[in-house]
Amino acid sequence: MKLSYLFSGQGKQFAGMGQDIYQQESIYRDTIEEASDILHLDLRNPDVMSDPKNTQVAIVTMSTGIYRILEKDVGAPIGAAGLSLGEYSALIAARGIQFEDALPLVHDRSQYMDRAGQNHPGKMAAVLKANPDIVREACRVGSQAGEIYPANYNTTSQIVIGGSEAGLAAATDFLHEHGIKRVVPLKMTVASHTPFMQEASDLLADRVVNVAFHDFKFPVISNTTKQPFELAHVKQTLVDQLVNPTYFVDCLQALHNLDSQAMIEIGPGDTLMKFALKSIPNVQAYHVDSVATLNEVRTNMKLVK
Repeated sequence: MKLSYLFSGQGKQFAGMGQDIYQQESIYRDTIEEASDILHLDLRNPDVMSDPKNTQVAIVTMSTGIYRILEKDVGAPIGAAGLSLGEYSALIAARGIQFEDALPLVHDRSQYMDRAGQNHPGKMAAVLKANPDIVREACRVGSQAGEIYPANYNTTSQIVIGGSEAGLAAATDFLHEHGIKRVVPLKMTVASHTPFMQEASDLLADRVVNVAFHDFKFPVISNTTKQPFELAHVKQTLVDQLVNPTYFVDCLQALHNLDSQAMIEIGPGDTLMKFALKSIPNVQAYHVDSVATLNEVRTNMKLVK
């Protein structure tokens, strides 16, 4: 069966994540220990893993550990995609960047985003059951009150918008007036994937200059370009990602076009699996963030340990 892997972004992390896998799987334990050495941070400690300051490196470490298990037990994919932060996990899996180079980069990226968020605080909301045209029009109208932008095209009918409080309120009013009933505020203090992250993007541009990237073992579809990452442009694409919308629905379609028959989300939560089920006809979709879900995938892939 042709597989693709989807790598979780932020938002579904949970206390104690990965602890049951750590207890059972030696490959995962080795990954946690390797990450702890790289970062000089004891990620074996659940409190350290759950600390909000460590969220990005914790998710990438967890995702890498799970991927290494699946690569051994189930096999390498025909392609992969990750949502925002998850692109770094996908690039590690594809050997586009070494784990020891990626983790410090992710750590610094998280700090840059925090700094940009403090200097340019923002709000975000998910618009449900709306097409992209009306969402773009709502942002155009809302921008007369304050900056507001489309930020995440998750499915054809779920789009996240972000920007200023006034702009978000005005865009929300426009959507309600045009029959869109559900505009759900997100627990965010930063407007990711909008120009509000320009400071973080500039800092990341300086940071990646001396980071080494390598040929990919399989295609990783970029949220930003909707195309496979290219080695010559991977740094600029990651820099651009912070201030441009993510097009995850297009990433799913690109994997479908590669004839992916099953998609496995790796990392905390099942959000991307649900996006896949909504977006791709007849796809088999799974997620792995625990021993139970790992064993379910092993069973379904006919490779029970």
